[in-house]
Parts: sequence; structure tokens; C-alpha cells
Amino acid sequence: MAALTESTYFVLAALAREPMHGYGIAKLAGDLSDGRVKLTAGTLYGVLARLVERGQIVEDRVEVVAGRARRYYRLTPSGRELLTDETERLRATAKTVRERLDAQPERG
Repeated sequence: MAALTESTYFVLAALAREPMHGYGIAKLAGDLSDGRVKLTAGTLYGVLARLVERGQIVEDRVEVVAGRARRYYRLTPSGRELLTDETERLRATAKTVRERLDAQPERG
């Protein structure tokens, strides 16, 4: 499996607990990434469309707010598995690098 982009990873992470609408996903993804992920509408909806196409998220419901449709998305079991696998891959990678850093004497 190829590594996920940071945007995709944090979109999935935003949906890990409950269904959310686009603006909520973008805001939480930014918060979870300490501001590294800044999702424009175009980027966000491109990521959401790809995840829907791959069956990793689905539309949960649509609410009308101020005359506009607000679509909520949720993880599927496949999306949860993808998020879990990527989290474990990142953890293992960080552990390997941390061990190398700890084992190497600093050169100055």
C-alpha cells in the first residue's frame, strides 16, 4: 500500500469518531495536523470524492441549513482499516528512525 497524502490521512482521521460535514472535516483536519493541513474547498472535495469512489467513506446524510445542502460523511470499515494501517505504518517508521537517532552519536 502506498503512503497516504497528509491531507487524505487527516480527512480520514477527522471522520474517525463520527460523521461530519465538509467544513467540519476541513477545520478538524487542520486542528489535528497542528495547522499543517489547510484544505481549500477544491482540495477537500477532491479528497472526499476519491475516498467515496474507493469505498472508504460514504455519505451519511444530508441536512439543509440556510437553504443549502450540507453533506455528512462517515468512515466505512474499509476506511477505518486504511486509517489504522497507515497509522501503524507511520508509527513503525517513526520508531525505526527514532532508534537510529538514539543509536548515532551526534557529530559536531
